[in-house]
Amino acid sequence: MIGEKNRIITIANQKGGVGKTTTAINLATALAAIGERVLIVDLDPQGNASTGLGIDRRSRELSSYDLMVGSHGVAETAMATAVPNLSIVPSTMDLLGVEMEIAQQNDRVFRLKRALASSEALSYSYVLVDCPPSFNLLTMNALAAAHSVLVPLQCEFFALEGLSQLLETVDQVRRTVNPRLDIQGIVLTMFDSRNNLAQQVVNDVRTHLGEKVYHTLIPRNVRVSEAPSYGKPAILYDLKCAGSQAYLQLASEVIQRERQRKAA
Repeated sequence: MIGEKNRIITIANQKGGVGKTTTAINLATALAAIGERVLIVDLDPQGNASTGLGIDRRSRELSSYDLMVGSHGVAETAMATAVPNLSIVPSTMDLLGVEMEIAQQNDRVFRLKRALASSEALSYSYVLVDCPPSFNLLTMNALAAAHSVLVPLQCEFFALEGLSQLLETVDQVRRTVNPRLDIQGIVLTMFDSRNNLAQQVVNDVRTHLGEKVYHTLIPRNVRVSEAPSYGKPAILYDLKCAGSQAYLQLASEVIQRERQRKAA
Protein backbone atom coordinates (compact mmCIF):
# COMPACT_ATOMS: atom_id res chain seq x y z
CA MET A 1 0.00 0.00 0.00
CA ILE A 2 1.31 3.46 -0.92
CA GLY A 3 -0.12 5.02 2.23
CA GLU A 4 2.10 2.94 4.53
CA LYS A 5 5.35 4.44 3.28
CA ASN A 6 4.82 7.94 2.00
CA ARG A 7 2.31 10.72 1.69
CA ILE A 8 1.24 11.99 -1.72
CA ILE A 9 -0.19 15.52 -1.62
CA THR A 10 -1.58 17.09 -4.78
CA ILE A 11 -1.51 20.89 -4.88
CA ALA A 12 -4.44 21.97 -7.01
CA ASN A 13 -6.68 24.87 -7.94
CA GLN A 14 -8.22 25.35 -11.38
CA LYS A 15 -7.51 29.08 -11.13
CA GLY A 16 -4.10 30.37 -12.19
CA GLY A 17 -2.00 32.82 -10.21
CA VAL A 18 -3.04 31.65 -6.75
CA GLY A 19 0.38 30.47 -5.60
CA LYS A 20 0.25 26.74 -6.40
CA THR A 21 3.81 26.46 -7.65
CA THR A 22 5.21 28.83 -5.04
CA THR A 23 3.51 26.75 -2.36
CA ALA A 24 4.78 23.48 -3.84
CA ILE A 25 8.39 24.71 -4.01
CA ASN A 26 8.54 26.34 -0.60
CA LEU A 27 6.54 23.73 1.30
CA ALA A 28 8.77 21.02 -0.21
CA THR A 29 11.90 22.99 0.74
CA ALA A 30 10.67 23.50 4.30
CA LEU A 31 9.87 19.78 4.67
CA ALA A 32 13.28 18.87 3.25
CA ALA A 33 14.98 21.32 5.64
CA ILE A 34 13.69 19.38 8.65
CA GLY A 35 15.02 16.11 7.27
CA GLU A 36 12.12 14.72 5.26
CA ARG A 37 12.98 13.20 1.87
CA VAL A 38 10.74 15.02 -0.59
CA LEU A 39 9.87 14.66 -4.29
CA ILE A 40 8.03 17.22 -6.39
CA VAL A 41 6.32 15.97 -9.54
CA ASP A 42 5.93 18.94 -11.90
CA LEU A 43 2.77 18.12 -13.82
CA ASP A 44 2.29 21.57 -15.35
CA PRO A 45 3.51 21.88 -18.97
CA GLN A 46 4.73 25.42 -18.16
CA GLY A 47 7.34 23.83 -15.89
CA ASN A 48 7.49 26.70 -13.41
CA ALA A 49 8.25 24.46 -10.43
CA SER A 50 11.24 23.05 -12.32
CA THR A 51 12.50 26.51 -13.29
CA GLY A 52 11.90 27.82 -9.77
CA LEU A 53 14.20 25.10 -8.42
CA GLY A 54 16.95 25.97 -10.88
CA ILE A 55 16.48 23.04 -13.29
CA ASP A 56 17.64 24.31 -16.67
CA ARG A 57 15.32 23.40 -19.55
CA ARG A 58 18.24 21.98 -21.56
CA SER A 59 19.01 19.48 -18.79
CA ARG A 60 15.50 18.02 -18.69
CA GLU A 61 16.25 14.98 -20.85
CA LEU A 62 13.56 12.98 -19.06
CA SER A 63 10.47 14.50 -17.52
CA SER A 64 7.00 13.91 -16.10
CA TYR A 65 5.93 13.25 -19.70
CA ASP A 66 8.02 10.05 -19.64
CA LEU A 67 6.45 9.16 -16.30
CA MET A 68 2.94 9.59 -17.71
CA VAL A 69 3.48 7.62 -20.91
CA GLY A 70 5.23 4.89 -18.93
CA SER A 71 8.54 4.90 -20.80
CA HIS A 72 10.57 5.73 -17.66
CA GLY A 73 9.98 5.62 -13.92
CA VAL A 74 10.74 7.88 -10.95
CA ALA A 75 14.23 6.41 -10.59
CA GLU A 76 15.19 7.70 -14.07
CA THR A 77 13.18 10.95 -14.20
CA ALA A 78 13.81 12.43 -10.73
CA MET A 79 16.58 15.04 -10.60
CA ALA A 80 18.40 16.31 -7.52
CA THR A 81 17.97 20.01 -6.73
CA ALA A 82 20.22 22.47 -4.87
CA VAL A 83 18.10 21.75 -1.79
CA PRO A 84 19.36 18.72 0.18
CA ASN A 85 16.70 15.96 0.46
CA LEU A 86 14.61 17.52 -2.34
CA SER A 87 14.29 16.05 -5.85
CA ILE A 88 11.97 16.92 -8.71
CA VAL A 89 10.56 15.14 -11.74
CA PRO A 90 10.74 18.15 -14.08
CA SER A 91 8.19 19.17 -16.67
CA THR A 92 8.59 19.94 -20.36
CA MET A 93 6.19 21.17 -23.03
CA ASP A 94 5.90 17.52 -24.15
CA LEU A 95 3.25 17.20 -21.45
CA LEU A 96 0.87 19.13 -23.69
CA GLY A 97 0.61 16.04 -25.89
CA VAL A 98 0.04 13.50 -23.13
CA GLU A 99 -3.74 13.73 -23.10
CA MET A 100 -3.99 12.80 -26.77
CA GLU A 101 -1.51 9.95 -26.35
CA ILE A 102 -3.24 8.26 -23.44
CA ALA A 103 -6.87 9.39 -23.93
CA GLN A 104 -7.96 6.04 -25.37
CA GLN A 105 -6.21 3.93 -22.72
CA ASN A 106 -8.31 2.24 -20.03
CA ASP A 107 -5.84 3.25 -17.33
CA ARG A 108 -5.51 6.88 -18.48
CA VAL A 109 -6.50 8.29 -15.06
CA PHE A 110 -4.14 6.00 -13.14
CA ARG A 111 -0.85 6.57 -14.97
CA LEU A 112 0.65 8.73 -12.22
CA LYS A 113 -0.65 6.49 -9.44
CA ARG A 114 1.10 3.52 -11.03
CA ALA A 115 4.36 5.46 -11.43
CA LEU A 116 4.28 6.54 -7.78
CA ALA A 117 3.84 2.95 -6.59
CA SER A 118 7.46 2.15 -7.50
CA SER A 119 10.04 1.41 -4.81
CA GLU A 120 11.96 4.58 -5.69
CA ALA A 121 8.83 6.74 -5.23
CA LEU A 122 8.07 4.99 -1.96
CA SER A 123 11.50 5.97 -0.62
CA TYR A 124 10.33 9.59 -0.35
CA SER A 125 8.39 10.55 2.77
CA TYR A 126 6.44 13.23 0.89
CA VAL A 127 5.53 13.50 -2.79
CA LEU A 128 4.05 16.87 -3.80
CA VAL A 129 2.34 17.08 -7.20
CA ASP A 130 2.14 20.53 -8.79
CA CYS A 131 -0.87 20.68 -11.13
CA PRO A 132 -1.72 22.84 -14.14
CA PRO A 133 -4.35 25.56 -13.54
CA SER A 134 -7.19 23.56 -15.12
CA PHE A 135 -9.18 20.37 -14.66
CA ASN A 136 -7.75 18.14 -17.34
CA LEU A 137 -6.41 14.60 -17.53
CA LEU A 138 -3.16 15.65 -15.85
CA THR A 139 -5.02 17.05 -12.83
CA MET A 140 -7.26 13.98 -12.71
CA ASN A 141 -4.14 11.78 -12.61
CA ALA A 142 -2.76 13.88 -9.76
CA LEU A 143 -6.00 13.57 -7.77
CA ALA A 144 -6.32 9.85 -8.48
CA ALA A 145 -2.77 9.26 -7.19
CA ALA A 146 -2.99 11.43 -4.08
CA HIS A 147 -3.82 10.74 -0.48
CA SER A 148 -4.90 14.33 -0.06
CA VAL A 149 -5.23 17.64 -1.86
CA LEU A 150 -3.83 20.95 -0.63
CA VAL A 151 -5.60 23.99 -2.05
CA PRO A 152 -3.86 27.38 -2.29
CA LEU A 153 -6.52 30.10 -2.27
CA GLN A 154 -5.78 33.72 -3.11
CA CYS A 155 -7.34 36.27 -0.76
CA GLU A 156 -9.54 37.94 -3.36
CA PHE A 157 -13.22 38.46 -4.15
CA PHE A 158 -13.92 35.39 -6.31
CA ALA A 159 -11.93 32.96 -4.15
CA LEU A 160 -14.90 31.11 -2.64
CA GLU A 161 -16.60 30.72 -6.01
CA GLY A 162 -13.63 28.82 -7.45
CA LEU A 163 -13.18 26.84 -4.25
CA SER A 164 -16.70 25.40 -4.34
CA GLN A 165 -16.05 24.11 -7.86
CA LEU A 166 -12.81 22.49 -6.72
CA LEU A 167 -14.46 20.83 -3.73
CA GLU A 168 -17.15 19.39 -6.01
CA THR A 169 -14.42 17.93 -8.22
CA VAL A 170 -12.69 16.39 -5.20
CA ASP A 171 -16.01 14.80 -4.18
CA GLN A 172 -16.47 13.44 -7.69
CA VAL A 173 -12.94 11.98 -7.73
CA ARG A 174 -13.55 10.42 -4.33
CA ARG A 175 -16.76 8.77 -5.56
CA THR A 176 -15.35 7.50 -8.84
CA VAL A 177 -11.60 6.82 -8.81
CA ASN A 178 -10.02 7.54 -5.41
CA PRO A 179 -12.11 6.90 -2.28
CA ARG A 180 -9.18 7.69 0.03
CA LEU A 181 -8.77 11.29 -1.21
CA ASP A 182 -9.30 13.95 1.43
CA ILE A 183 -8.69 17.67 1.84
CA GLN A 184 -5.27 18.14 3.42
CA GLY A 185 -6.08 21.80 3.92
CA ILE A 186 -6.79 25.20 2.41
CA VAL A 187 -3.86 27.63 2.49
CA LEU A 188 -4.68 31.31 2.09
CA THR A 189 -2.10 33.05 -0.10
CA MET A 190 -1.18 36.60 -1.16
CA PHE A 191 -2.68 38.03 2.00
CA ASP A 192 -2.38 41.81 2.40
CA SER A 193 -3.21 42.92 5.93
CA ARG A 194 -3.80 46.49 4.70
CA ASN A 195 -6.64 45.31 2.48
CA ASN A 196 -10.05 45.04 4.17
CA LEU A 197 -11.33 42.73 1.41
CA ALA A 198 -8.49 40.27 2.05
CA GLN A 199 -9.44 40.04 5.71
CA GLN A 200 -13.10 39.55 4.73
CA VAL A 201 -12.12 36.66 2.44
CA VAL A 202 -10.14 35.07 5.28
CA ASN A 203 -13.14 35.36 7.59
CA ASP A 204 -15.54 33.96 4.97
CA VAL A 205 -13.33 30.97 4.14
CA ARG A 206 -12.79 30.16 7.82
CA THR A 207 -16.54 30.42 8.47
CA HIS A 208 -17.37 28.04 5.60
CA LEU A 209 -14.55 25.52 6.05
CA GLY A 210 -13.47 25.79 9.67
CA GLU A 211 -10.61 23.47 10.61
CA LYS A 212 -9.80 22.66 6.98
CA VAL A 213 -8.20 26.11 6.68
CA TYR A 214 -4.59 26.39 7.86
CA HIS A 215 -3.89 29.00 10.52
CA THR A 216 -0.88 30.21 8.53
CA LEU A 217 -1.52 33.09 6.14
CA ILE A 218 0.97 33.45 3.27
CA PRO A 219 1.55 37.19 2.82
CA ARG A 220 1.98 39.03 -0.43
CA ASN A 221 5.77 39.37 -0.45
CA VAL A 222 8.23 40.84 -2.95
CA ARG A 223 11.08 38.50 -1.95
CA VAL A 224 8.91 35.43 -2.59
CA SER A 225 8.02 36.82 -6.03
CA GLU A 226 11.68 37.49 -6.88
CA ALA A 227 13.04 34.09 -5.83
CA PRO A 228 11.98 32.00 -8.90
CA SER A 229 13.91 34.28 -11.26
CA TYR A 230 17.05 33.22 -9.36
CA GLY A 231 16.08 29.53 -9.58
CA LYS A 232 15.70 29.33 -5.81
CA PRO A 233 12.91 28.71 -3.32
CA ALA A 234 12.17 31.83 -1.27
CA ILE A 235 13.40 29.95 1.81
CA LEU A 236 16.89 29.76 0.24
CA TYR A 237 16.73 33.17 -1.40
CA ASP A 238 15.78 35.06 1.78
CA LEU A 239 15.07 32.93 4.83
CA LYS A 240 14.15 35.87 7.03
CA CYS A 241 11.51 37.47 4.79
CA ALA A 242 7.88 37.22 5.88
CA GLY A 243 6.95 34.86 3.05
CA SER A 244 9.70 32.34 3.87
CA GLN A 245 8.79 32.39 7.55
CA ALA A 246 5.15 31.77 6.64
CA TYR A 247 6.04 28.72 4.53
CA LEU A 248 8.13 27.29 7.38
CA GLN A 249 5.11 27.76 9.63
CA LEU A 250 2.87 26.08 7.04
CA ALA A 251 5.22 23.08 6.87
CA SER A 252 4.98 22.64 10.63
CA GLU A 253 1.17 22.73 10.35
CA VAL A 254 1.21 20.12 7.58
CA ILE A 255 3.37 17.80 9.69
CA GLN A 256 1.20 18.38 12.74
CA ARG A 257 -1.90 17.40 10.75
CA GLU A 258 -0.13 14.28 9.49
CA ARG A 259 0.71 13.28 13.07
CA GLN A 260 -2.90 13.81 14.13
CA ARG A 261 -4.14 11.77 11.18
CA LYS A 262 -1.81 8.88 12.01
CA ALA A 263 -2.77 9.02 15.68
CA ALA A 264 -6.45 8.89 14.74
